[in-house]
Amino acid sequence: VVAGSSKIMADDYESYATDEIKHYLALICEHNARMKRLIEDLLTLSALESGGPAPNEERVALQPLLNSILGDAQALSAGRHEIVLTVGEPSAIGGCANELRSAFSNLAGNAVRYTPQGGRIDLIWRVQNGFGEFVVADTGIGIAEHHLPRLTERFYRVDRSRSRETGGTGLGLAIVKHVLTRHHASLEIESEPGKGSRFIARFPERYLMA
Repeated sequence: VVAGSSKIMADDYESYATDEIKHYLALICEHNARMKRLIEDLLTLSALESGGPAPNEERVALQPLLNSILGDAQALSAGRHEIVLTVGEPSAIGGCANELRSAFSNLAGNAVRYTPQGGRIDLIWRVQNGFGEFVVADTGIGIAEHHLPRLTERFYRVDRSRSRETGGTGLGLAIVKHVLTRHHASLEIESEPGKGSRFIARFPERYLMA
């Protein structure tokens, strides 16, 4: 109700409201959206943590999935970054499409949020040493080594003020961790302050499909 009403007011008042009123309506809409993302992430994480049955394994075609992730990242970037997608073989992976999309989208979204304007983000699917890997590499602000072991904890913040600016919920990497665990996959993080980060979701060979 709050979200819908404030959006209607913002649209209706656009042509004649004072700058002050427009500012406050924009703030309301922005925080409505942030609260919606937080609730959605909490529900997703709660479902993953409940210890439910393993996801139904289906053939998930990677090209359309990653094209969708690329589109989301470009929309979030709004032209501020160069985002490049590279998809190698095999063309599919076994797993739950919705869960995989959530994990991959969170990794790509984080890269956009923590990469300054003009930076580059690479989204890569590849097979290396018998494992399928989804890699998100950026030229962003990077993360100090002592933070890396705690990044997948819910609500863990490297920089609280920076996190508020980006609009993240603090749950994205916790969701990634649980999705990958349910797919018997792992997350590797490489980062250096000022030089960027690389997140690698690594899947066992048995999940790879032609």
